[in-house]
Amino acid sequence: MTILPIVVSPDPRLKQVSAPVDEVTDEIRTLLDDMLETMYYAKGIGLSAVQVGVMKRVVVVDVEWGSSRYDQEDEDDDHVHHDGCCHHYEAPEPGNPIKMVNPEVIASSDHNVPYNEGCLSFPAQYSEVIRPDAVTVRYLDEHGKEQILEAEGLLATCIQHEIDHTNGITFVDHISKIKRDMILRKMKKAEKLRASEME
Repeated sequence: MTILPIVVSPDPRLKQVSAPVDEVTDEIRTLLDDMLETMYYAKGIGLSAVQVGVMKRVVVVDVEWGSSRYDQEDEDDDHVHHDGCCHHYEAPEPGNPIKMVNPEVIASSDHNVPYNEGCLSFPAQYSEVIRPDAVTVRYLDEHGKEQILEAEGLLATCIQHEIDHTNGITFVDHISKIKRDMILRKMKKAEKLRASEME
């Protein structure tokens, strides 16, 4: 498996709508495996293909593996890099990885709850987002078979967050303009800093 470079805001690809997958091939299965490995390496609990530069409706999640970006832990952990390079990386034990192709929410709860969300494409940025606390999701698994999943709590939040990515929507699109602009300014500043360091 390969650890892939993560697309970071303000990269315009994050605003593009991803294309549906016509057939779950070996190439898609390899992508799913690489995305999971990348997600674990970056200490995430969810990842969409667009976040590794692939404009396909492909998502992976694992909210049970024991390390969560949403916990805001290890923000200063210097082993996480966005160049795809590994530094002192040991693969974690998976909790309950879910691989989704063409996922779509087909039902959602009327009860909305707030959650302090983060995103691997917005390093060290967090904001409260309100979403339905339970959803029913239809998707194809890695074998191309249709699955129906009823999710609640953090899993529901994570799945909704990742499906948003396939539609060109990021978590900052759900928050106030003031908070969104503040985060986007920080991301642009970080981008300029990265560019200057590469010169």
